[in-house]
Formats: sequence, C-alpha cells, structure tokens
Amino acid sequence: MTRAALLLCVLKVVVFPGPDVTSDVSVIYRGWYDVLVTGTFPQDDVTWQYPPAAALAVLSPAVLPFLEYATAFFVLALVADAAALALLLRGARGTGRSRRGAWLWVAAVPLLGPTVYARYDVMVTAVAVAALLAAGRHPRLAGALMAFGALLKVWPALLLLGVRRRVTWVSAAVTGAAVAGLFAVLMPGAFAFLGFQRDRGTEVESLGSLVFHVARHHGWDGEVLLNYGSVEFLGPYVSWVSTGALFLTGAALAWLVLWRLLATRFAPHTAADAAFTAVLLFTVTSRVISPQYMVWLVGTAAVCLCFRESRMGRPAALVLAACPATMLEFPVWFGHVVASDALGITLLTIRNGLLVAASLLAARALWRATVPARREIPSAAGPSWAERTTVPS
Repeated sequence: MTRAALLLCVLKVVVFPGPDVTSDVSVIYRGWYDVLVTGTFPQDDVTWQYPPAAALAVLSPAVLPFLEYATAFFVLALVADAAALALLLRGARGTGRSRRGAWLWVAAVPLLGPTVYARYDVMVTAVAVAALLAAGRHPRLAGALMAFGALLKVWPALLLLGVRRRVTWVSAAVTGAAVAGLFAVLMPGAFAFLGFQRDRGTEVESLGSLVFHVARHHGWDGEVLLNYGSVEFLGPYVSWVSTGALFLTGAALAWLVLWRLLATRFAPHTAADAAFTAVLLFTVTSRVISPQYMVWLVGTAAVCLCFRESRMGRPAALVLAACPATMLEFPVWFGHVVASDALGITLLTIRNGLLVAASLLAARALWRATVPARREIPSAAGPSWAERTTVPS
C-alpha cells in the first residue's frame, strides 16, 4: 500500500506538495538517455556527476519500451525497492537473524516521499544490500557487487571497509578494473564526472549550509542559486565552509582507517555495522546532503538490523526519525529552506542533528564492539592475576 501511494505520487495521479520531484527523471535523465544511446557520455553537461556505470541506470527504461521513459523508470525503481525488501527478508532467515531490517525498509522508504522513486539511488542501494548480505557466505560475489555499486554511485566502495577476507577485496579490484576499463574503451567521457564533482560548492541542505542560513539574517550578502545541478550557496566564505567539509570527510576517513587497524573482534554483523557507520560519517560531512542520500542510510541500517547482535539499533532509529524530517524539508517546505526562514532552518537543524547524533552513536558502538580496551591487550610477559580476573568491558 505504501508503494502504491509512492507510485501514484510520481505518476501525478496524486499531487504531492512542493516542487515537482519527477523532473529529474522526465527532463534531466531523459536528456542524458538521448546522449548515452549515441555511445558517449554527456561530457559537456556539468550536472553529470556520476561514475560510468550510472549510464546503465539511466538507460534501464529501454527494457520497457512499451512505456514512456519516466513511467518505465518509476516502475524499475519500484522493482529495485521490492528486490531490496526480498533480500532483507532472505537475510532475516537463520539463527541470530531478525526481520527488523525488513520492517525498517518498509517503514522508512515511504517516509522519504516520492523522491525515492524519482532518483536512481534506490537501484544502487539494492545492489549495496545484496553485497552486504552476501559478504559472509559468498565473498567473491560480495566484492563484485561492491565494485559494481561503486561504479554506479561511488559510495558503495565504503562497504569494503569492514570486510576482512582478501578474496572479497581481490574480487572488487578485478571487477572494478574490468568494468571501468570497458566503459573507458567503449564510451568517451567515462570519467569526465570527476572534474564536475570537484567543483561543487555547499548545497543548501548540508550540515555546513546552516552557517549561511543563519548568516543571511546577519548581513551576509551571498545568494542561493542552482549550481552544478543542485541549489547551493554562492558568495563570501562559501569556499571556506566547503574546504572545512572536505577536511571533516578526511578526518572521518582517517578515523575509519584507524578503527580498521585496531579492530580485532569481528562478528558476522561487523561488516554491515562498519558500512553503515562509514556511510553515515561520509554523508554528514559531505558538502551535499540530498534527500536521496537517506536511501543509502536506510538500506545499510536495514542490513545491520537483520542481525540480532548488531549494536546499530539506536543509530538506525535516529535515521528512521530523520526520514520524515527530510521529506518535510524537501519537497514539502523546500521553499522555506531556500528562503532560510525559521521553519526552514528548524527543519534542517532537526534532520542534520539527528544524522550527526546517529553518526556519533554508530562510531562509538562500532569502536566499543570491535576494538579491545587497553586492559584487554595482553602484555609480552602474559596477563597478571588481576588482569586474568577482570571482566572485559
């Protein structure tokens, strides 16, 4: 029933409040489709900021030639949504597993509104869910899916952080090199997106944007414009905040690398917990937090909740709470966000605050579950009597 409601919204049988979220598909994706079918990437379009395999998502409506482009895309988004749910239900089978992840997916997706079906992120998330659930029993398949997901939209590369088996990394490297090489040879402009992504500014929904939302009420003379395919702040000090966001992303990466070096306790759910934490950290510190990014968080959180022993329950609950706040800030009251009025700032503060809290809780839980406390590390001379009788924390 919830998915039927989403379809009615994107097909415009029911008019959803706020700006039309389907124009990305009917105008932008369709324009890219017309270029991609000629055998080249849209190299001169700065809004094309995606790795080469994204072309497959944009071209996918061709498998339903009897439907108009946008309608076919929405149907395929529904199929990807259903596939993710089926994978989560399958992942709930067995000892130590739970259906909490499937229920989170069922509840969270409609709370994000029709934007979910009007972007290709749900397709990428279905691939990521499959990769994480395959990591335990099918490591080669998991690696191949992670690499393919990264070539769809980069972020699934983060899924590798919690994987210990070398065969998964080798599979990912081979698959990534093969697919990327194939696109580079067959389609000109496969990696033009790198330059376009580098030049992005501070998007109005990001954590850093709150600085300028408040500063507009205190004499800051910048402006809000459509830039590089998103609504961004332009003006004095924007480059400083954008650089600060990149620094925070680098700090998040450094923390993840440190965690990976020190972690010694790996359970079946650790790979999913690490992936969820990494995606949270990179989303929160990004210069852009588009509404569809929430689909990534919901998908990785849902995989965590498939494991009863996962410690990501509270961060997942915060992500779920952030979903309706996201729908309210876009598309329902996006005009208030762009205007930087009290309602817009409040919505962004709530949504971004929930994500920051979820990130910190997830990072703390991951560290405590996998990195031994100092007193748990045996010395070269062996543990003392007091250490042998101490209960590990």
